[in-house]
Amino acid sequence: MVIKPKVRGFVCVTSHPAGCAAHVQEWIDHVKSKGPVKPGPRKVLVIGSSTGYGLASRVAAAFGSGADTLGVFFERPSEEGRPATPGWYNTIAFTEKARAAGLHAGNINGDAYSAEIKRQTLEHLKAHMGPVDLVIYSLASPRRVHPQTGAIHKSVLKPVGAPYTNKTVDTDKGLVTDITIEPATPQEIADTITVMGGEDWELWMEALAQAGLLAPGAKSVAYSYIGPDVTWPIYKNGTIGLAKNDLERAAKAIDARLRPGGGGAFISVNKALVTQASSAIPVVPLYISILYKVMKAAGLHEGCAEQMQRLFADELYGPQGPRFDEAGRVRLDDREMRPEVQAAVREIWPQVTTENLAATTDIAGYRSEFLKLFGFGLAGVDYAADVEPHLPML
Repeated sequence: MVIKPKVRGFVCVTSHPAGCAAHVQEWIDHVKSKGPVKPGPRKVLVIGSSTGYGLASRVAAAFGSGADTLGVFFERPSEEGRPATPGWYNTIAFTEKARAAGLHAGNINGDAYSAEIKRQTLEHLKAHMGPVDLVIYSLASPRRVHPQTGAIHKSVLKPVGAPYTNKTVDTDKGLVTDITIEPATPQEIADTITVMGGEDWELWMEALAQAGLLAPGAKSVAYSYIGPDVTWPIYKNGTIGLAKNDLERAAKAIDARLRPGGGGAFISVNKALVTQASSAIPVVPLYISILYKVMKAAGLHEGCAEQMQRLFADELYGPQGPRFDEAGRVRLDDREMRPEVQAAVREIWPQVTTENLAATTDIAGYRSEFLKLFGFGLAGVDYAADVEPHLPML
């Protein structure tokens, strides 16, 4: 099967197994090039491990610290005439490389919010790994079936309190337009917090603790984003931001439970990057396109692998330990939020139009990174060749 990219809106509905493998290899190569992180984690559970920051965390743990890993994810295998999701191919590629390096790499595919997947995870740990010393929580989902009530909650990306109007870009067509987003209802706010807040992270940590599967001194990290004021109405002060506030609440509660044993939990505020999640947020793709142009020109740009390698080497297991801001968060967005970077973004923002999009932003870099998420545009991959899309999970 010859697989070509088919982009529909903010998602690509095809993915390339060889390209996904090449993308994972790029991340592995970067982490290995930075040398080992010692002492690093030995047994790591990554909840939401198949794409973006979750996958990069798994790569950093395995190839930066030689850790055994268990990944939990929700991906679709290939069907007749249709490739699998990129996370499926990413996980297979990671697993092959990790096992070839002599590391344990277990995989559980299913709804991480469910009690059943938590049960399968505990069983795998008991049988194959034992207690974990690091838990990465990196879920991004549009819906959650609550494990206790059975109710279906759906998250929304909306402002709170008032409509929000600003520029946005159709990254596929290159059209810069104004968009107005109506505010969320109280029910939509509550549902978004239920899906993307901290309750599920707490349930995971509770299940691991009750099963005796948290090693002494265990740590846990979840990921968040704050960004500049231009995105605050749709992000920091919007429904997703309120959910992230609840994630911070959960971090403090989990930290209080882990501290007596010498461990801890915190939020890492990461840099804005092209991910499947960020591509769906209005206004944010335009901001990222401008940000990439500014940060690349200043030699400050990082991708997922660079961010997570830095998290492990400098914060989680750095000689000084995690460095927190006034709210107790680690700030991996420190380079993005430098005053000179944000000043340059603010200067460019009002100038951007459809006609000058290519000149004023790095829309080309955005598109390239977007397609790489699905395994396209990787050097050394023959995209005209037949490939086998039906790969079994390892």
